[in-house]
Amino acid sequence: MKKNIGYFVAAMGGALIAIGSVNYLNNENLEQQLEIEKLRAQHLEAQNQHVNYAVPTAGTIDFSAAAEKTVNAVVHVKTTYEIDGGYYSFDPIRHFFFGDGAYQQKPRMGAGAGSGVIMSDDGYIVTNNHVIDKAASISVTLNDNRTFQAELIGQDPSSDLALLKIDSKDLPKIDFGNSDQIKVGEWVLAVGNPFNLESTVTAGIISAKGRDINILANGTDGSSAVESFIQTDAAVNPGNSGGALVNTRGELIGINAAIKSNTGSYTGYSFAIPVNIVSKVIEDLLEYGTVQRGYLGVTIRNIDSELAEAEKIDDLKGVYIAGIVDRGAAKSAGLKEGDIIKKVAEQSVNSVTELQEQVSKFRPGDEVLVTVNRKGESIDIPLTLRNRFGEEELTTKNELEIHQKLGALLETVPNDLAKELNIKGGVQITELGSGKFRSAGMMKDFIITKVDQNEIKNKEQLFDALSSKNGGVLIEGVYPNGKKAYYGFGL
Repeated sequence: MKKNIGYFVAAMGGALIAIGSVNYLNNENLEQQLEIEKLRAQHLEAQNQHVNYAVPTAGTIDFSAAAEKTVNAVVHVKTTYEIDGGYYSFDPIRHFFFGDGAYQQKPRMGAGAGSGVIMSDDGYIVTNNHVIDKAASISVTLNDNRTFQAELIGQDPSSDLALLKIDSKDLPKIDFGNSDQIKVGEWVLAVGNPFNLESTVTAGIISAKGRDINILANGTDGSSAVESFIQTDAAVNPGNSGGALVNTRGELIGINAAIKSNTGSYTGYSFAIPVNIVSKVIEDLLEYGTVQRGYLGVTIRNIDSELAEAEKIDDLKGVYIAGIVDRGAAKSAGLKEGDIIKKVAEQSVNSVTELQEQVSKFRPGDEVLVTVNRKGESIDIPLTLRNRFGEEELTTKNELEIHQKLGALLETVPNDLAKELNIKGGVQITELGSGKFRSAGMMKDFIITKVDQNEIKNKEQLFDALSSKNGGVLIEGVYPNGKKAYYGFGL
């Protein structure tokens, strides 16, 4: 009897554990599904901020209204820049008569020109980075012939965008469209100042989307170039750069940036940066002083017939994950090598450029729904994007510059390790690349506890300490094995 009662109690206990486990798993799955549906609703709402509209046919199209809405919001950007830094000359005759034969020549100056688009009535203007890069002075001429000196607010070489500001109010600004909704074959207008011909309007159609023409270099801060151009056959020439690409309702859908030509002039192909990328970049430059880019943390490639055959892939649509980056958002969320990314934020992606475009609209810390195909099964995976240093936090321009100089990924030391080493805190090097730390002799896992004898307990204190430094720096710390070390270098 006792034996039977024991079996009964054990069976009941096992059943209760099983029921509890099922309920727990069901609740966990329900919470995850609710999170997925919430994200899906947010992404769809963002996509539908602009109502879809019918693309006009050639027989009913009238460009005059769109042109009239646009020309006053497109400006002429003129720059001056130094061709050389000046040099010293020696005049023997001057030296013979006056004794001062050596004199400095003034730097030779050059001039450039392009276009820009007024984004707000208080004078913020977007243009291409290559229009104003390294300019000594920037002036802006409006369509009513008023001219202003412009202040450079920020630059982003990796997207070829820059933000200017002029001191004026009640300016004509342009309305934003939605570049995700544009269609191949749709009529568009390009507005700018080609060859200094001010307020020129040309028309064409969207020839392709998501073009990568490999003309942008990676940013000076190490950020990756973002190329997902709108290709059109609207005539664009030197001077159009930074001007507006608009739809037939006069809404901005892109910033004209490049042509593809063997002659340097228009031969039928022009390229514009999608406005959804533009709006995010200028918001970041205004709010943070630098672009906050989210990264999935994957290495990716387009799916071609060779890859499809090797990996037995039936559907060639999507982007193949060739590798997962340590400490990246993808690894943390559970994406795997061999997954095929089909959607990002409910937008289909069929190429690497399309994927980069969609991800570039988000910041580190943003939660994004990613749909993948894993061995024939469609899976929705919510993930939180990280920056290229593997962190979910936003970073200031100063912090990005320090990261770049140091060449390391950093984390506030875990409490248990700090307790074990009998330290009050510190910042640990979790990954080490080329930079000041490696040059000074530091190794991975080193924990920084002092900078110039000032105690460091977390990353914020480290960045504050280094941001004000100009010259020699003394770093003190300890390795996880208890060995103390000291390193010096210059900033």
